[in-house]
Amino acid sequence: MKIILTNDDGYDAPGLHALECCIQDAAQIVIVAPAQPQSGIGHKVTTRAPIRVNQMGPNHYSVEGTPADCTRIALKQISPEAHWLISGINPGANLGSDVYNSGTVAAAREAAILGYRSIAVSQYIAKDHQINWDITGYHAAAVLKMLMERDIAPSSFWNVNLPHLPDNHSEIPVQFCGLDTNPHQYDFKINKTEYRYEGSIHERPRNPGTDVAVCFDEGKISITQIAVGTPINFSPNRNNTVER
Repeated sequence: MKIILTNDDGYDAPGLHALECCIQDAAQIVIVAPAQPQSGIGHKVTTRAPIRVNQMGPNHYSVEGTPADCTRIALKQISPEAHWLISGINPGANLGSDVYNSGTVAAAREAAILGYRSIAVSQYIAKDHQINWDITGYHAAAVLKMLMERDIAPSSFWNVNLPHLPDNHSEIPVQFCGLDTNPHQYDFKINKTEYRYEGSIHERPRNPGTDVAVCFDEGKISITQIAVGTPINFSPNRNNTVER
């Protein structure tokens, strides 16, 4: 099995190394990751400028572009025969509305658009805590193994968020759930002509049973299947013209 690994935090990010350690014994790994941090850049793609790709070693590439650029280059040019693309592990949760501005999620979404199976993995960071990457990698490895053995609908991908984890290898429950549709609670601090974002993900509103509550409140690993979009089926036997 061949798996592409990427992220939005950059080629040298510890989360990418942790992800590589998760599955290096189970697959042939190809890393195609941004040269620089691209967190929060969403699904931006480069179409009007060249994208420099630097080969850092066998099957290791640093791309001077966005996470979605990395996915496109990986699956269109470097390893089109890949079986999966996995993006992460992001230091910070990507839940609910976060999936629309997350570069981590965008990389997995782009793979789904191209017809490949993909997974985005993120690690929630509780207040005043740090990530233990060994523990995160241990739990991520089990979830990835489980998901790669399951079927997934075409044009869909898995979005995984690990809760704040204890500093041991105790079992963490997993729950499949939907995306929370609540917006963040935020405001802007104004200083003359400058507006500075003020908000906290920890106190964000959430609905019970959805990914934010499952990860934040229940302390479970949340797994959400996200579809790229709802297909529109046109029948050749009816008038598909839209009146305006």
